Amino acid sequence: MLSHRGQVRRANQDACATLAEHGAFVVCDGMGGAAGGEVASHLATEVFLDCLAQPGSATQARARLAEAIRVANQTVYRHAQKSTSLHGMGTTLVALLWEEDTQRSKDARVSPTLWIAHVGDSRCYLFRSGGLQMLTEDQSLVEEQVRAGLLSRAQAAASPMRNIITRAIGTQPTVEPEIASHSAQPGDLYLLASDGLSRELDNGEIAQILARTAGPVALATGRRDSAAPDLALQSALDSACQALIDAANAKGGHDNITVLLVACP
Repeated sequence: MLSHRGQVRRANQDACATLAEHGAFVVCDGMGGAAGGEVASHLATEVFLDCLAQPGSATQARARLAEAIRVANQTVYRHAQKSTSLHGMGTTLVALLWEEDTQRSKDARVSPTLWIAHVGDSRCYLFRSGGLQMLTEDQSLVEEQVRAGLLSRAQAAASPMRNIITRAIGTQPTVEPEIASHSAQPGDLYLLASDGLSRELDNGEIAQILARTAGPVALATGRRDSAAPDLALQSALDSACQALIDAANAKGGHDNITVLLVACP
């Protein structure tokens, strides 16, 4: 994973973190004047993962994610009410959680189950067999207009309202996340990213970078009979994250850019 403030912003209001032992990964993109966005994203990230790490948490993945997001939202919202300088702060959130049986299974015939949760317009992508697929739908004003047939994709990309999101962590007392399961395959790569990446790079450009930097190693490691070392995979993922950041900055880097890559175990 890697985060960069980009070429325009003075501060980085994104946050990302992992909880490897629990198979959890999260990216947040904060919003709010002064330090509000940075406070919101880091607070949400910390609380979200802390909640998933609690031994008494629900065993069902969907319920665990829903509870972690509920607690993160409540914590950020209450924190914002304590200071006038933080009023209105919030953050997007996109997260992955491997089902517990996935962590323990050694059976190549068992398809790992991945759970995806998101609030706002940070995204989760799947890179499989050289193709890139978006697994989340932006919770944004322009995306709603696209779905309603009021805007084309090209018009949405150029809209001055493209950064207006319709849901966020911490701006309201409650929030409704989108949570869905996904059947993973060996060799899959999952990309969590803030909109600083998708603002600069289209799906084809992202796919080309992943194919060049991480795809071959991930596929080799994903084969059950492969002896490809974990270090080689980690090095490839690190290189891919850096390449994505560099490419987004080269296209302008108008926002903070955060990327987190997860390979199917």
